[in-house]
Amino acid sequence: MSVTVKVCGITSEADGLAAAAAGVDAIGLMFFEESPRYITLEQAKKISSALPPHIMRVGVFVNAEESFINRALNECLLNILQFHGDETPEDCIRFPVMTLKAFRVKGVETLEQMKAYSTAGFLLDAYSKVARGGTGEAFNWDLAVQANELGKPVFLAGGLTPDNVSEAVQKVQPFAVDVSSGVECEPGKKDPVKMQAFVESAKSALA
Repeated sequence: MSVTVKVCGITSEADGLAAAAAGVDAIGLMFFEESPRYITLEQAKKISSALPPHIMRVGVFVNAEESFINRALNECLLNILQFHGDETPEDCIRFPVMTLKAFRVKGVETLEQMKAYSTAGFLLDAYSKVARGGTGEAFNWDLAVQANELGKPVFLAGGLTPDNVSEAVQKVQPFAVDVSSGVECEPGKKDPVKMQAFVESAKSALA
């Protein structure tokens, strides 16, 4: 069984369709205004409506109001909610779809924090003082291997590129890999060739 591939920070219909053509399983729509990949509800609706139905639509939120999350869920055809802020365990399970809690991994203490959350899965990203994600920085994959022992699907993010994703999948054997800046030609603009190469490397890693 090959790894699931998610490309996060899709900002246009063209990039969404290019991601689908490259063979991704899921795309991320960023609703955090401070991100260079931020899009409005209206933009997200257009992107989501243009995608083939088999592509999973993941809404990415950082300390968002529950009313806004519900609106995005209903208007943008979201299948999964991904929480990247300071959301409590209770905040993450109020919604009728699959939810992911993202953790910016510092060390083993991060793994202890994860145990309090009953979300469907965890997304592991690199810790950065300057951004909540999309930094292109990696973290110690040994900690991601340990996270697998918690018994939840692990989405591995942080510094993944077409050049290192095969190694990451072989070492960690995550449920999914998540890439943003690693397949861009500039912040918020995806490169179709890089997306294709990323998917091929990820999907063939365990063959």
